[in-house]
Amino acid sequence: MIRRSGFGWLELLIGIMLIVLGCAVFANPVGAVSGFMMICGIVAIIMGIADILMYIRIESFTGFGPMVSLISGILSVMAGIMLVAYPGAGSLILGVLFPIWFIAHCISRISRLGGIRAWTGGGAYICSLVLNIIGIILGIMLVIRPWITVISAGWIVGLYLVLLGIESIMAAVSEFRSGY
Repeated sequence: MIRRSGFGWLELLIGIMLIVLGCAVFANPVGAVSGFMMICGIVAIIMGIADILMYIRIESFTGFGPMVSLISGILSVMAGIMLVAYPGAGSLILGVLFPIWFIAHCISRISRLGGIRAWTGGGAYICSLVLNIIGIILGIMLVIRPWITVISAGWIVGLYLVLLGIESIMAAVSEFRSGY
């Protein structure tokens, strides 16, 4: 029997960082396009590492892991490194980078919904499902209409980052239990 009960410190840290970043984007939506690219890069690196660690953790228990989580983690780390190294590049490709990141991250989260339902129960499962479906729809809208990204990037990104932060904090404070 495997038991893990307690607090998810990495999820809590990610949640707090996402909420702070989302509030900062709300405070200055115009400057978000150029001023927060480096911070977004750091958050993308941390979230990518968390996705890779989740893949490794699930694989060690089950013998296989959701490959989408590994691929999403690697892409997040790569995008984060690019944003940290070249913050100006983020401003130039904002219309493509954020929608792809939203879609990849949401698909990665949806691929883990079975574990979330088993570990935390129905409330966190439904919250995560709804938020990630909204994220995929938002990402697709932004890919189809990239000018929407440029016009409303600060508000869209700020809102979504706050919602992702709340979801991460909910996961951190939930008791994770699995066993027979």
